[in-house]
Amino acid sequence: MDFMQEYEKWLSSPALSPAEHEELESIRGDEKEIESRFYDQLAFGTAGLRGTMGVGLNRMNIHVIRHATQAFAQVILEEGPEAVERGVAICFDCRNNSDLFAREAACVMAGNGIPVRLFEALRPTPELSFAVREYGCIAGINVTASHNPKEYNGYKVYWEDGAQLPPKHADEVARKMRELDVFACVKRVDYDLARSEGLITLMGAETDEKFLANVMAQVNDKAVVEQVADTFTMVYTPFHGTGYRLIPEALKRLGLKHVICVPEQMIIDGNFPTVVSPNPENPEGFYLAVDLAKKNNADFILGSDPDADRVGIMVKTSDGEFRVISGNQTGVLLLDYLIGAKKRTGKMPANPVALKTIVTTEMARKVAEDNGVRCFDTFTGFKFLAEKKDALEGAGQGKVFFAFEESFGYMLGDYVRDKDAVTAIVLIAEMAAWYASQDKTLYDALQECYAKYGHYGESTINLVMPGLDGMRDMAAIMEQLHKAPLTEVAGTAVTAQKDYLSGTVTDPATGVVTPMELKDSNVVAYDLADGTTFIIRPSGTEPKIKVYVLTHGASQAECDEKLAKYTAFADVIKTMA
Repeated sequence: MDFMQEYEKWLSSPALSPAEHEELESIRGDEKEIESRFYDQLAFGTAGLRGTMGVGLNRMNIHVIRHATQAFAQVILEEGPEAVERGVAICFDCRNNSDLFAREAACVMAGNGIPVRLFEALRPTPELSFAVREYGCIAGINVTASHNPKEYNGYKVYWEDGAQLPPKHADEVARKMRELDVFACVKRVDYDLARSEGLITLMGAETDEKFLANVMAQVNDKAVVEQVADTFTMVYTPFHGTGYRLIPEALKRLGLKHVICVPEQMIIDGNFPTVVSPNPENPEGFYLAVDLAKKNNADFILGSDPDADRVGIMVKTSDGEFRVISGNQTGVLLLDYLIGAKKRTGKMPANPVALKTIVTTEMARKVAEDNGVRCFDTFTGFKFLAEKKDALEGAGQGKVFFAFEESFGYMLGDYVRDKDAVTAIVLIAEMAAWYASQDKTLYDALQECYAKYGHYGESTINLVMPGLDGMRDMAAIMEQLHKAPLTEVAGTAVTAQKDYLSGTVTDPATGVVTPMELKDSNVVAYDLADGTTFIIRPSGTEPKIKVYVLTHGASQAECDEKLAKYTAFADVIKTMA
């Protein structure tokens, strides 16, 4: 693609507003910036689109939204009249332009004769997944960039199962985007006209109630919450996002009387004024919550990201301070609790199954199997966890009651096929209340898990590679790792080289190659002689390579020593470009 030609094409398009035209004129002469905006289309994958907002083919804006939606509409149209009649559900988060982008997506779907159920206001991601399933929609669209910084927005797409789009359909959308002109091929109808003709209908309180009824049905032991409700106190923050209403309401329905919300972060604001990044993985975002928790002698802190699909927690330690625990640690705690709670209450399904991803702690497998629960791995991403759940249950090979990944995502129940902070928060609060009834904190519970199951450690290193040059470097690094896999990491011998693109595992000592069940994903992993696993993959949503270090040992000190050693080595990966 000739980026200068594309730049001039956009400049001359009558579809641009005066402000958009002015923005493009302001970069005239800046060839590097023009190339960055127009060298190619914003890549469409199984996670849809995600990028910084601005005018250009490689940015998030209404023209790219319309273009992607037109391509998606054509995929739906090719499914036939019955699929078209089922329609599409559309949701959006708190980000700048999210409401505008969602409305434009609705107008393009309507312009193609596809009915739309549009949420009247911002809603959590899991409620969109629920709505697709509840109303029998053929597909869903969610305008969100999840936990990314304020400059970003995104366009997540879902299929009829409520999970994000499978590769087959994502590839077809991407292909059609290549074929369709970004301006000329878009079919759009005026919003008010579409509403009057019934092509766009609004969803609101009724859907909320249906969703919350399913959430509350996941509660295992409401009685224990009632036992401690008079004294148990927690702090919650939605980080300016979509959890602001449904999550406090769900906690109230659980029976908690003292849920203190961070007032500054209950304000809906796509600029996220109180945090550098609205990501519950980052401890800095919790500073207001920590102050509030200390003032109110709270037991623990919960936070959900802007689209309420991820949840982070801070637990009180023995010295009264609050400490962030990882997504892996939260997942292990919750898995261990759910197994116990379901057994105590007679709610454990026959042939129970837990799911995790290949980059999620092996401690989860230990917890599951020690308690008679089978545990399976999938690739990173909840569409794969959802796919595995449906495959196992469809074949009568088990009942999945919990699935999670290390990046603060948890899926419970049968009504959602994506990360779900709303349900997860309710069950984490139930878990915290149960431990409180025994005069224990979640930090105490975590230490008990280590004592029972052994010590594990994990670290995720983000090798950020922004811009066009960064994308090229990321591709070069991954190509090198596939062609010439590592034989040692930080001086420790590799005992198995796993290439998830080819689906093979190689023994470097013998050269013997054997097939794996999982393949066709751009991931490499190395099992090391000391029991550590070292995994490398490019992020599907951000300009970075992610390196995962998963360890276990006889003590926490041993785990920490291994983590420090291999985390330091991760920077070497960047030099491979």
